[in-house]
Amino acid sequence: MVALGAVLAASGAATVSGIASRAPRARRRPAAAHAVLALACVAAVALGVHAQAARQAPLREAAGQGARAELLGRVASEARPAVFGDGVRWVVAVQQVEARGVTGPGAGLVEVTSAAPAPRFGATVAVSGVLRPVTGGDGPLARLSAAEAVTERSPPSALLRATHVLRAALLEVTEPLSPQARGLVPGVAIGDTSRVPAEVDEAMRVTSLTHVTAVSGGHFAIVVATLTALCALARAPRGVRVAVVAVAAAAFVLLVRPEPSVLRAAWTCAVALLGLALGRPSAGASALAAAAVTLLVVDPWLARSFGFVLSCAATAGLVLLAGPLARRLAPWTGRPLAFALAVPWAAQAACGPVLLLIDPHVPLASVPANLLATPALVPATVLGLVATLSAPWAPALALPAAWLAGLATGWIAAVAQAFAGVPGTRLPWPGGLGGAAALALLTAAGLALVLRRPPGEGWRREWRETAPRAVRRVRRRFRRAAARQGRARTALAAGLAGAALLAVLVVTVPRLAGAGRPVPEDWQVAACDVGQGDSMAVRTGPASAIVVDVGPDGAAAGRCLDRLGVTTVDLLVLSHFHADHVGGLAAVLRGRAVSAALVSPLDEPAGQAAAVRADLAAAGVPVQVAAAGDTGAAGSATWRVLGASAGAEEGGARGAEGDGANDASVALQVRTAGGLDLVALGDLEEPGQDTLAARLSADGLAAGVDVVKMAHHGSRSQSAALARHLSPRVTLVSVGADNTYGHPTDDALSLYASVGSALVRTDECGTAALVQRSDEIGLACG
Repeated sequence: MVALGAVLAASGAATVSGIASRAPRARRRPAAAHAVLALACVAAVALGVHAQAARQAPLREAAGQGARAELLGRVASEARPAVFGDGVRWVVAVQQVEARGVTGPGAGLVEVTSAAPAPRFGATVAVSGVLRPVTGGDGPLARLSAAEAVTERSPPSALLRATHVLRAALLEVTEPLSPQARGLVPGVAIGDTSRVPAEVDEAMRVTSLTHVTAVSGGHFAIVVATLTALCALARAPRGVRVAVVAVAAAAFVLLVRPEPSVLRAAWTCAVALLGLALGRPSAGASALAAAAVTLLVVDPWLARSFGFVLSCAATAGLVLLAGPLARRLAPWTGRPLAFALAVPWAAQAACGPVLLLIDPHVPLASVPANLLATPALVPATVLGLVATLSAPWAPALALPAAWLAGLATGWIAAVAQAFAGVPGTRLPWPGGLGGAAALALLTAAGLALVLRRPPGEGWRREWRETAPRAVRRVRRRFRRAAARQGRARTALAAGLAGAALLAVLVVTVPRLAGAGRPVPEDWQVAACDVGQGDSMAVRTGPASAIVVDVGPDGAAAGRCLDRLGVTTVDLLVLSHFHADHVGGLAAVLRGRAVSAALVSPLDEPAGQAAAVRADLAAAGVPVQVAAAGDTGAAGSATWRVLGASAGAEEGGARGAEGDGANDASVALQVRTAGGLDLVALGDLEEPGQDTLAARLSADGLAAGVDVVKMAHHGSRSQSAALARHLSPRVTLVSVGADNTYGHPTDDALSLYASVGSALVRTDECGTAALVQRSDEIGLACG
């Protein structure tokens, strides 16, 4: 009700300010009316924030406590593959929360990961599991791994069931098409990207063509323009045209699903249709502003959705910049080509700073790729929708339409892959808000230079007059400079070039040959492939990390840190003194600054422990013996020792090595600056894990973390109680290929899979680098 009142207040303020602006005095001072409207919109959004925060409080509190909860709500997205493993993930719009014995109303979006098939979009379901908060995400405010089967309380509405039939029929019709058509035709028509080939998806991302399958304003424009043309051919009156387009737009939203960008396009269309119905001229900027304000009042957290922000930015760029840019380019290129160039240029200029927050690169191929690919979007969309609507009852008609749409999407895919294969199409750029602000300023300066002069013949006349003179001047200077060059300088330049080439051949090529796949620039956690041993890095800065264990004897851990760009170790944690965890210490110390070391309280094996302490002392590294409850900060991360006992001397179990060192392992929790929670378990055996689980449960610590480094390379000795308590999203298993221990065991893998965790093994993945983008965890193997 508060949000509705805020919308009405904003609308009323807009009406009042509009009436005031038509008064004689207001015409002379329209800024006052505009200021009143702007303040009313800000107040309305603020009221919406207050109302939504109150409704979401129970869910946020339960997620912040890592509580096990049962949620009742409506499925608000189609299922997508889980980031890891064979499960699926989908979003539920929560209506009721039961946590810690208390049941009450709640609101908010929660992303659910489940091993079972996802329920249908629009169904009301009950789902239970451990809630985890989402920090800085662009959609859901919490995540939940479904501990049990999802219960469907009520089915979707009849209209939604009809859209399910249409979507399923389109997927069935496109099944026999080529791989790109199987993925892109449903993507263009209904936004289903589940079957887009990975190489095509990556090429479209690199060339900024992902909007082709992200249904938004462009698709709405195609649908509306097609229907408007048909109504015009039928000589339908204005009222009928408005009704037909309104019904079609609403049905299209249900078909493609109400994602943030779709909602923005739909509301903008609604405002434009209202103006048409009232006989008012179309005003794109006003329609966009009204739609954005209305949506932000109803759901203020849309402001952190990249899809919504990019949709608004692209539309604003097209409305405000495309026309002026086309007019400036027309004297050079002619009107048709000028408009074709202005559209992708305007969209890229508006979206570029926002895209940097997702991927710190400037896509240099974006404008030419969009210029060549966009003409195919119209036939692909129209034919794809024809195939969708006819697939359930006329598959004989739907298949040819889908095949023809596949020809159009084939052109789009070919353009994307061709431009993505050109070296240098992605210019590295500083990330974060600073990089975005720098690109925005540079873009604004460039636009100012282009738009500051009126178009006309003067452009071409000035070019004809000045260009030949400039070219002749450059040629004369070049000839004079070349004449002054002596043979000695030429020989010197040749010698320097040869030396540079030799350096490349001797130094760079061997490094690249042994480097493996490139590590993502924004990696957060990396499990190094060191064979049968452990070594893991948690990023704490641009070139610094917490390093947990250093693997067996050899340079593998050192090479891994070199690839990660780690030159400073803010904290070196040696979980225990077995050789497969401390043998690579010399390679890690070599060429790196190590600020401090945290070691196991049990010096077993004694000879190995003494050698490690001597090496650390020789390198001037201060050493602290770990104790449960120790905490600290390392760079941008914080850490806590969850457990560190003296092993067998305190009743711990003696593992296969017989010295008790395994259960003396340091169990460490690390939280990164981005809110990623990680727990490293060393080589704890089942008794030590059970003890740790009881302590964590009693203290309320580490319930539902993001990442766990599985204990003892995935041996059979695992605690079910600890696995259930930690319930990690991702479990890293550091293990050597073809090892003689039988690690990891099926029992260990099944245990962590049963709590909804994705399993990543270094014997299969190599060095496993985890990245966190928009609070989703991604994986790069190499």
